[in-house]
Amino acid sequence: MSNILKGGEFLIKQIPANEIFSIEELNEEQKMLRDSAKEFIDREVVPQRERFEKKDYAFTEETMRKLGDMGLLGIAVPEEYGGLGMSFVTTMLACDYISGTTGSLATAYGAHTGIGTLPIVLYGTEEQKKKYLPDLATGTKFGAYCLTEPDAGSDANSGKTRAKLSEDGKHYIINGQKMWISNAGFADTFTLFAKIDDDKNITGFVINRSELENPESLTFGEEEHKLGIRASSTRQVFFNDMKIPVENLLGERNNGFKIALNALNVGRIKLAAACLDAQRRILNHSIQYSNERKQFGVSIATFGAIRKKLAEMATGVFVSEAGSYRAAKNVQDKIDELVAGGLSHQEAELKGVEEFAVECSILKVFVSDLAQHTADEGIQVYGGMGFSEDTPMEAAWRDSRISRIYEGTNEINRLLAVGMLIKRAMKGELDLLSPAMAISKELMGIPSFEVPDYSEFMSEEKAIIANLKKVFLMVSGAALQKFMMDIEKQQHLLLNASEILNQIYMAESAVLRAEKHFSPDSVEAAMAQLNLYKAVEKIITAAKEGIISFAEGDEQRMMLSGLRRFTKYTNHPNVVALTEKVAAHYIEKGAY
Repeated sequence: MSNILKGGEFLIKQIPANEIFSIEELNEEQKMLRDSAKEFIDREVVPQRERFEKKDYAFTEETMRKLGDMGLLGIAVPEEYGGLGMSFVTTMLACDYISGTTGSLATAYGAHTGIGTLPIVLYGTEEQKKKYLPDLATGTKFGAYCLTEPDAGSDANSGKTRAKLSEDGKHYIINGQKMWISNAGFADTFTLFAKIDDDKNITGFVINRSELENPESLTFGEEEHKLGIRASSTRQVFFNDMKIPVENLLGERNNGFKIALNALNVGRIKLAAACLDAQRRILNHSIQYSNERKQFGVSIATFGAIRKKLAEMATGVFVSEAGSYRAAKNVQDKIDELVAGGLSHQEAELKGVEEFAVECSILKVFVSDLAQHTADEGIQVYGGMGFSEDTPMEAAWRDSRISRIYEGTNEINRLLAVGMLIKRAMKGELDLLSPAMAISKELMGIPSFEVPDYSEFMSEEKAIIANLKKVFLMVSGAALQKFMMDIEKQQHLLLNASEILNQIYMAESAVLRAEKHFSPDSVEAAMAQLNLYKAVEKIITAAKEGIISFAEGDEQRMMLSGLRRFTKYTNHPNVVALTEKVAAHYIEKGAY
């Protein structure tokens, strides 16, 4: 399987459409799972939307138990520990279709199946996995993940929670506090992080609350009152001389930061999945409302301003799906390759997700930003009614806001994605330098004035994407030469580079999805073209800002000239016609 990509390699390779995976390629088992998850949400959750908004925490727990009965909490848990042991793509699919109606359930589900369970799957000893995973897989017990502290958010290693070995050497005594702990109110299995004595790094531990010698050693604050995700249990957690048997140490001492990071990598791509059905449902409500709502004697769906919004919302869903499922399959292929090479599933999953950490961060940022924008536009389509609690829009808007903060804020993830790429290049794992130098030579040469043949479907779009990759390499290569090891301090510049990176990955995903599965005159092709046009405009802005910030004189003029060359269309798309095509299709269809 030599065609398996490395993480970040999309930047320096031309990716053929037949090498990407998209949601159109789900197998029968996956389609059945998707349909049963969707049917459950429509039956059990949609009619009870108000209960979530009224902070009915017990109802969230009850709904989670039902998901456990259906086997939907154990999809990622290997079969030998009571789960279903399904593929990475299937775990994404479940997360997608369970998370779309209310952020309260999405958070409970994500916190339990992701950060609440995965650290044990990935780092647990055989004894720990046998002990904790069967109950977590079935929903007999629920999981919570205790990392964040009042003074330790993005800088997780600066936590003050401490673990000390007892005099008899049989227990760790833990003291400290954690905050923003999802599922804290009804969880029994807690994965927590503390520094042992004066260690430099945090260490992971796992404990069942029901097995504590002294139940009072683990206490909780009141439920937090939050902007959104109102029926998601979120509490502070306090450890007061809490005794944990030494065998409950998770992974290796001093290795907690690595556990936390890898759990967050998985969390990031799953968070993108968790925003997908939310976008679909907001769009569907908006289409339905605009078809029914009459003003000036006609449906508001006939107004160009509304049609533009609906077309852009639909395009956002298409692009978000394309990037999310493409990356999920890359991760799965890597896991399969590593297992075939002799690694245990545990090690393979760890390395597979770690390999695509850059893509996980890109998806987290792009899709969560878009989910919030979609919800905002949904309110706008509804007008005054969108601001009312009687319609689903205001809750969707409030719930979507947390996604830009979860799993590392979007700003942290933007910096991380570019930082990880640079580190890979420095270590020689990814050759960004050679293509960056080739672009410098290209800029010195005379550009070709031949008009290319773009008669083949998506050929011009793919040529533009190849050029956009040159923009990223040109800007980041020149910035690296100038700042060297101080590049990490240039956050404005890194944010610009990240915007270019994110737009390239998502635009390429949409174009390749359209090429692989749809015809030139399809609405999907129109959405891919529409998104690419917008991506080019965003990249021009970000690159220009970056170039002017660090380059001067001839260097600046040459790079700005290169930017114009690399972002030029031969045949400009008719954006208004494409927008109208997408809007007409979904307004007539009545749903996405």
